[in-house]
Amino acid sequence: MRETLLITALAVFLTLSQGLPHEALAGEELDNESLAASLRATEVAFAQAMADRDHEAFASFLAEETVFYSGGSEIRGRETVAAAWKVFFNGPAAPFSWNPNTATVLDSGTLGFTSGPIFAPDGKRVGTFNSVWRRESDGSWKVVFDRGCPACE
Repeated sequence: MRETLLITALAVFLTLSQGLPHEALAGEELDNESLAASLRATEVAFAQAMADRDHEAFASFLAEETVFYSGGSEIRGRETVAAAWKVFFNGPAAPFSWNPNTATVLDSGTLGFTSGPIFAPDGKRVGTFNSVWRRESDGSWKVVFDRGCPACE
């Protein structure tokens, strides 16, 4: 009986704690280096959503109030940006890819910046992306600003 009660209590704890960020479970704040590493991993996962042709996963990285700059204009809001980017998910192969070479986070841990090269399918560098991310209350990172530009160092 006691063993069953312990197993039930553990199952409830694990179920309730699944959505909590690491620091909420550990009772400690993550350091800047750990936050930058988690931001870099998030950017890589964001790019992987494009490579995997998974539009729904791509949209999950967008903040509700995200702003993407495209062709000299702003696209505002998660739904509008997701709809505008849907065209990039047509076809079996991604029309471009990207990878962060910079991932840095404010000391407060609330905002981060990623930047890196954009590549054509043939591997030629065609641009540079710059993204600002906000760390949400659940510990996840969401894109709030995104802008690409011609290739630069």
